[in-house]
Amino acid sequence: MARVLIIGAGGVSGVAVHKCAQASEVFTDICLASRTKSKCDAIAAQLKRPIRTEQVDADNVPQLVALIRDFQPDVVLNLALPYQDLHIMDACLETGVHYIDAANYEPPDEAHFEYSWQWAYQDRFKAKGITALLGCGFDPGVTNVFCAWAVKQNYFDTIDTLDIIDANAADNGHPFATNFNPEINIREVSANGKYYKDGQFIETKPMEFSQVFDFPAGIGPKKMYLLWHEELESLAPFLKKKGLKEARFWMTFSDNYLKHLEVLENVGMTRIDPVMYQGHEIIPLQFLKALLPDPATLGPTTVGKTCIGCLIRGKKDGKDRQYYIYNVCDHQKCYQEVQSQAVSYTTGVPAMIGAMLVATGVWKGAGVYNMEQFDPAPFMEKLNQYGLPWVEEFK
Repeated sequence: MARVLIIGAGGVSGVAVHKCAQASEVFTDICLASRTKSKCDAIAAQLKRPIRTEQVDADNVPQLVALIRDFQPDVVLNLALPYQDLHIMDACLETGVHYIDAANYEPPDEAHFEYSWQWAYQDRFKAKGITALLGCGFDPGVTNVFCAWAVKQNYFDTIDTLDIIDANAADNGHPFATNFNPEINIREVSANGKYYKDGQFIETKPMEFSQVFDFPAGIGPKKMYLLWHEELESLAPFLKKKGLKEARFWMTFSDNYLKHLEVLENVGMTRIDPVMYQGHEIIPLQFLKALLPDPATLGPTTVGKTCIGCLIRGKKDGKDRQYYIYNVCDHQKCYQEVQSQAVSYTTGVPAMIGAMLVATGVWKGAGVYNMEQFDPAPFMEKLNQYGLPWVEEFK
């Protein structure tokens, strides 16, 4: 039996709240809090059981502390913006409550993200005797667990390469829209890429490398591009003990998406530094976010599938082996279940599972952890149970 406080009221949060509400045997009490309480109330109105909703500023540590002390959750699930991770971690430290997020910290004034800021909390969380679980979405999150599963199952004697492959083969009905927070999405895609090779990380230009991959489940061939993604930062040292030589992250983008993004970059709309407009400072990317469709509203119009997984190559018993583990998720089926599109679903479900495992003590440890550091078996079981079944293919 557990009490969960969920912070943030976007698309991913909506899914996580729905799934926590479904798991009433575990989550006896749910509180959803956001800067805009009306968004929390709208999500709560979709549910078959009552939950508590509150207004909170996730940048305000005293407000967070007051809410945590009032609600007394067993775990805080942070599904707000990555800029707010450290504030919420501070509040969890002050109150002695377990912390979980789905994306690592990113400073607001720089399109740059890494785990160093959050890993620096290790000693404080350990001293407090509480858990901080980082990156509990799909990628990062499930992809980390997929890698841990391959290691635990002893599928390889040595691992040569890891390719994390993410495809959203869908049409959302809009000329240009992002499937998760537009500000975070555009910052991520327009930043330099990076991959791991022979013990070091190598930086690339945005979209410098691409290849075509033939995706399963009728999706077919799609062009995908090399990006930097935070799970590589923890997975590279984790898999190094298996001899890892190279690790990369790939994501598909349509020509239409890339053309719109190119034009927006050329006219300065993706800038994150302040500019003066009619006597007021504005940040162009934040203004653009206000103009674009809210990803939480894309469920009714989005059709198609996502396919996210890990392609691992190495050797077993002296022979070459290729292992592909993935999940396929249908946008319309997700909408029918939780009134959300599949990109939010594939992040919100793992976030709920992580909260469940930490709150019930199945995953436990004092300190700051990445997903691959815990036993993957219970997480893999619950993926099948709660709507994200996985498939394994060997060659």
